[in-house]
Order: sequence, then C-alpha cells, then structure tokens
Amino acid sequence: MSGPPNSIRIQHLAAVRTAVVKLGTQVLSDRHGQLDLAFLGEIAAQVAALRASGVRITLVSSGAIGAGLGELKLARRPTDLGQLQAVAAVGQRRLMDAWAAAFAPIQLAVAQILLTREDIDDRTRYLNLRNTIGAVHELGGVPIINENDTISTDELVRISFGDNDLLAALVAHALRADLLVLLSSVDGILDAEGRPVRLIEKLDGAREFVRAEKTALGKGGFSSKLEAARMVTESGEAMIVADGRTENVLRRLLAGEELGTLFVPATRKLSSRSRWIGSVRPAGTIYVDDGAARALTEKNKSLLPAGVVRVEGDFARGDVVAICSAGGSSVARGLSNYSAADVERIRGKRTADVRALLAEAAYDEVVHRDNLVIG
Repeated sequence: MSGPPNSIRIQHLAAVRTAVVKLGTQVLSDRHGQLDLAFLGEIAAQVAALRASGVRITLVSSGAIGAGLGELKLARRPTDLGQLQAVAAVGQRRLMDAWAAAFAPIQLAVAQILLTREDIDDRTRYLNLRNTIGAVHELGGVPIINENDTISTDELVRISFGDNDLLAALVAHALRADLLVLLSSVDGILDAEGRPVRLIEKLDGAREFVRAEKTALGKGGFSSKLEAARMVTESGEAMIVADGRTENVLRRLLAGEELGTLFVPATRKLSSRSRWIGSVRPAGTIYVDDGAARALTEKNKSLLPAGVVRVEGDFARGDVVAICSAGGSSVARGLSNYSAADVERIRGKRTADVRALLAEAAYDEVVHRDNLVIG
C-alpha cells in the first residue's frame, strides 16, 4: 500500500536535483515480451515534468536484446555469441527509436550513450562520461544509457552489470547523483511473506530478503540490486527500488510517498575520486596481515610494506588494487604506488629497508590513505 509522504523519505528526497533512473527489461515489456510503447510515453511525461521542476533525470534503459528479438521475430534468445550481438545491434536501434518517439510529443531530444565496463575502469573515459551527460542536460536533452552489448562480450557471456543495476549505480557514481531509482516489476525488496520492505537502513540485515529467482526477461535479481545499493549508499546517496508500473511513480517517489524500498544513505559523502576508486575493477590484489587491516579500517592509516603478506596479479604503479586480509576478506581498494613486482620485492620490509633497496624509487606507503576507499 502506498501512502502520504513520511518524514524519513522527505529528509532524504526533498533536496534531490539529480537522479539516475534505471528501467529493467521486464518493466519495459508488455505481456507479449515486446517493448511497451505506451509505457515509455508515460515515463517520458514524468521525466519532462520533473525536469520542469528542476530535477535532472538520466535514464539507464535495458531492453536492446528484447527489442531485437521482437524486431527479428525470434522466439528465444540466441546462445551463439555472434548472433546475440547481432540481436543487440538491431534491438538497440529499435529501443532508441522507441525512446525518441516517446519524448517527441513533449519536444525533448534523446541522447544515446552506450557503455562497457572498460569505460568505467579508465579514468579519462569515466570523466568524459560525466562531462558528456552534463552537456546533454545543459543542451536540453535526455541522456539514455545502455550497456554496449554489441561489443562487450564479457557482459553477454557473464552477468557483470546485472540487467544494468550495477551500470546504473556506476553512472550515479560518475554524476554524483543525489538518488538512484531502480524501476522493477515488483514493489521493492520483499520479505519472506512477499510484502515490500519500505525502509532499509543497514544492508547486512537486508540480505536475508534476497531471493534467488529472476524474471524471465531480466538477468539481475535482487543480489545485483543490493550490490548497487551498497555502492550508492556507502557514497552518501539514497537508492529506491520500486514498481515501475505504479502510476506516476517517479513524481510520487520524489514527493516522499511511501512506495518501493528506500535504502538510507551513509552520513558521509565520498569525493568523486573515491567513488571512482570504489567503482573500478581491481588490477590485482594485495593481501595484508591483521595489524595492517586494523590500521586501515580503524585508524585511517596508509598501507605500509611491512603489513603486506602476499601479492596477486600483474598491476602497474597507479593501478587500482584490492586490499584483502590474509584470509581473503575485502578490506579496501586503493591506488598502488608500486607495481606488483615491486610490492613483491618489498613486502614485509620496514621503511628503512625499502629505501635501501629501491633508493629514489622508494615510497613510504604502498597505498597512501588519501588514495584508499575502505570496504
């Protein structure tokens, strides 16, 4: 049941001026599995109304492969990679045609932006993404983002973005958006009895609600939604999972109405640089002893060579690395001052010994605290 605005929601949503809204394959499709053009028109009208009130909406839209299946009159998703990419190529054009037609009556242009995981991992491309989306808004357009299924083979074979849930979270990171909204086919995160959980303040407790099943058209499931929530809320922003088919859902959510599940943000806000460090796929892993792990997480210290016990991967100086405990638990991520080969040479050594070994190439820290993101 929905209801009037409540104080907690108003607290976190009243000041929203930038939002990323992700629409999954299931919510975009009609009962025949085809793009629901009337629904796209409803979303376009809501985006236009919010834009007029001063809220910029960036859309992340799934549906290219589903649209391609319909366009090519295929009964099922191909298993051959080449055919799957061809279906995505046909479907992406159809998907953007549908969005352009949806926004045409309200005279808003749409901009297609296709991303792969590499666009997030590369710092320059990541910053270009933010600049491009900002420019589209300034020029009066609506950015519509999708994963580039036509070339990103890893994402087609393995689920990396989780039906664009994680892609949407990464876009929210890049924009430092105030809010991420995941529009699904259900009214938020459901408890064991199938009832929506309206407020989640701590993610650890939310994992008990995760269900394994996924919709017939989607590939995300709630595990990817919780991972998106972790990324967004730990950066200091809010996230909502809601039923996209609820009438006027976007405007009602931003008005504070009790719809879907609100994930409450952390009190601190991470910088753009820290968000990027937390978003990148690590180039390697540095394992540390218990003392070093405590120094990082409890005392906000840098990682010193003396605390390193093992190195994995072939990373270069300046790459993002994962920092894990000796047992493999995640501790932090950060920018390494050393290559993997050099970390292997100096691991376990005291600072004076490192300086004697590497001379002018020596840094006191393997990862400086200013380049660390804990968690």
